[in-house]
Amino acid sequence: MKVAAVVLTKNEARHIADCLATLDWADERVVFDSFSDDGTVDIARASGARVIQHPFTGYASQRNAALEQVEADWIFFVDADERATPELGAEIRQVVQRPEVGWWVPRRNIIWGKHIRHTGWSPDYQMRLLKRGFARYDPAREVHEVGVLDGAEGFLQNPLTHYNYDTIRQFVQKQGRYTEYEARILLESGTVPRARGLVGQPLREFYRRFVSLEGYKDGGHGFLLSLLMAYYAFRRVQMARRIARGR
Repeated sequence: MKVAAVVLTKNEARHIADCLATLDWADERVVFDSFSDDGTVDIARASGARVIQHPFTGYASQRNAALEQVEADWIFFVDADERATPELGAEIRQVVQRPEVGWWVPRRNIIWGKHIRHTGWSPDYQMRLLKRGFARYDPAREVHEVGVLDGAEGFLQNPLTHYNYDTIRQFVQKQGRYTEYEARILLESGTVPRARGLVGQPLREFYRRFVSLEGYKDGGHGFLLSLLMAYYAFRRVQMARRIARGR
């Protein structure tokens, strides 16, 4: 069974060499690039990876395009800010012999320099190992992609390490983009949040993250992450109501 490790990139010069170095167990390493202009492509080729360039229209559509264009029995998707381990590579080599057609991989999220073990960031399973011809991603989900399988699924034991956010500023910028998208998804589902959700949803989100998901065990990181996610719950309701009024 041929396994290709595919890394989606757009200006990932900072990460791509280190990422590819952890994927040398794969039969082929492919950088599926969205026309980077920061040297990503040159670094990838120098690292021994094959580069395919494809215009970006969304994460799900980009992954589906890779599934179509990369000729291998199995595709293992990795983000440039993620790192595999030899143990994960060995496990993948074993499970591709099994009948399951899609596998979830857990991630160790490193946020602001700390491994976050709780607060909703662990084990953070992602559908990343797919058998070509039996799996795809739902194109309706632009972010936080959802795998659609024509067969059974399984769960890997060894994690990817995800260097998720280096700074609070980076976290705020990315979560701001996610929040607007989620507000629109909420409206498309036919739900217009009530005004009381501006208070209720942030409180519930903070309690869920910090108490139910044991964010307190992550110390100050857990408290700040819970607080920020509560704020974005507020922003999601606020945006959804604002968009609904403008229709």
